[in-house]
Amino acid sequence: MELSDQQSTLFEFVKTYHGDQKRKYTGAPYWTHLLSVATTASKYSSGLMEVEIALCHDLVEDTAATYNNLRIKLEALNYTESQIKDILKGVEDLTDVYTFEDYPELNRKERKTLEADRLIMTSPHSQTVKYADIIDNTTSIVEHDNGFAKIYIGEVSRYLYKLDKGNPELYRRCVDCFESGKEKLKTGSGTSPR
Repeated sequence: MELSDQQSTLFEFVKTYHGDQKRKYTGAPYWTHLLSVATTASKYSSGLMEVEIALCHDLVEDTAATYNNLRIKLEALNYTESQIKDILKGVEDLTDVYTFEDYPELNRKERKTLEADRLIMTSPHSQTVKYADIIDNTTSIVEHDNGFAKIYIGEVSRYLYKLDKGNPELYRRCVDCFESGKEKLKTGSGTSPR
């Protein structure tokens, strides 16, 4: 996928915030996940900033960046107010709300159940990006970590089959990937962590 100049500059901003973060299993720069999600989402875009949302979807959750930092950057890059609104809403939709830091009284299962309920109510274009995120994460987790994959599959199962408002073609692809991941776990064709 070729990013526009505007998207490339935004991506450099995102990469700066993610800094030296690495993908858990491969050690690749974390931004490779963001680019993979954006590439997949771009093929199913409705023109509602799915690529930008994908590039930024972990920004507030996993870095020191704030929504205001992102807004200021989007304004500087001459995104329209409508585009900024779509991007910020998409990032908000895909940013975990029920974190341990904010809800220490809840266990992981309780937090993930609340997240699942929240995700089901997100916008169609946010759900389209989430499908791309699930595809990338499922593929990586099932391939590299059977133990955590079982937890991850259970958590995503809570919402995936109700998360059906996004692009229908990508949704089918996501469900197929997810079902394939579940099958690999059953047959033991994934791997254990190294």
